[in-house]
Amino acid sequence: MNSVGRTNAFWLLVAAIWLFLSVVSGAFAAHSLASFLTPERLAVWEKAVDYQVMHAFALLAMALLLQSYAAQYRYWQAASWSFLVGIFLFSGSLYAWVLSDIKALVYLTPLGGLAFLLGWAFVMWGAWQVRRST
Repeated sequence: MNSVGRTNAFWLLVAAIWLFLSVVSGAFAAHSLASFLTPERLAVWEKAVDYQVMHAFALLAMALLLQSYAAQYRYWQAASWSFLVGIFLFSGSLYAWVLSDIKALVYLTPLGGLAFLLGWAFVMWGAWQVRRST
């Protein structure tokens, strides 16, 4: 397997793990957390799950783009790493805050949002490069 193939398999695995964990997180909230969290805290948890799912699917898309448009490898890689960092910072900080009540954790959330935006900027730039080369 070549380098692009290994990278593609890596991002497929990462996407699958995050999607699996999204289902676990959503079920955990619905069946375990709902009985002792306020509706506001439960909504925060659900927002974290939503963004995790959304960007795990983005990671899946990046793996497919790596396979189809290997010439833009560096853009898809940069987008993938940005999405992964965004999941950790955005969703991770919200999960941690809901469970720990350490308010300072929410200061990491906007950094995760910036990582998501950076990832989407890399996707746009890579798509622009694909458009220019065809």
